Amino acid sequence: MAEPDTAQPPQTSATDETPVPLPAGYRQGIITAITVLLGFSLTFFRYWGLEASGKWTARSVISSALVLTAVVLQLIALFRSLRLEDDSAIEYRKTVTWFIVSAIALVLGLVFAVVEISGVLDAR
Repeated sequence: MAEPDTAQPPQTSATDETPVPLPAGYRQGIITAITVLLGFSLTFFRYWGLEASGKWTARSVISSALVLTAVVLQLIALFRSLRLEDDSAIEYRKTVTWFIVSAIALVLGLVFAVVEISGVLDAR
């Protein structure tokens, strides 16, 4: 009589991750959010660099550099979001991180621009 097969299937370790697909609509949502923010950033950069009155100061250069950095980060996030690999949840999270960092850079650039255009620090 043959003995019953008691061999267990091999256990998968924590390092053997199967790719988890994104829920429907996530990828389209991040692409839309990136392009909306990118459109605003480019429009603001055009205004701040070409149309705003006044002389260039250190604060306006810092503001422009931060907005330009935000645009570059948004383009990287857009590139990442359009790749096939971004269907993986791990890659999607990295793309969202790039996007959030770009949004923070944009907000900092806008704060410097508001301070500069309001003249608050020049009133001393």
